[in-house]
Amino acid sequence: MYRRLLAVAVLVAVSLVAVSGRSEQPNQVAPFMKLKLNHAQTLLEGIALEDFASIEKNAQQLSLLSQDERWQILQTPAYLQYSIEFRRTADELGAAARKHNLDGTALAYVALTLKCVECHKHVRDVRRASLDDLKPIYLGSLLPQGPPAK
Repeated sequence: MYRRLLAVAVLVAVSLVAVSGRSEQPNQVAPFMKLKLNHAQTLLEGIALEDFASIEKNAQQLSLLSQDERWQILQTPAYLQYSIEFRRTADELGAAARKHNLDGTALAYVALTLKCVECHKHVRDVRRASLDDLKPIYLGSLLPQGPPAK
């Protein structure tokens, strides 16, 4: 009986720690993601104004941000692949800017945006799946049924 109650207590404690860790993480990541968004918006502005120096600079900044430890919010093979593809696309965008290729920068910008959308979807899916793992535990299923065994 005590073992089952101890098991319930441990499960509740682990669940609370897992949930509280999730609620803090977005607060730590939000300023970093805002920085990424600002660079992406400045990229679009540079493309609209044909400001190739700004395009190159912001593409390089995004590539560098993707190597920052704050970027690594998941440790899955898919997330790693999304990060590699994002960095490669940001580098292609910068290369198109160096060549003053407006169409190339516009196409790379669209590709970069799609990488963001795909990766954010993956992160939401992984987080949703891990929350599903914390479904409620019914105490009745852990308590003994019927008279105690002798």
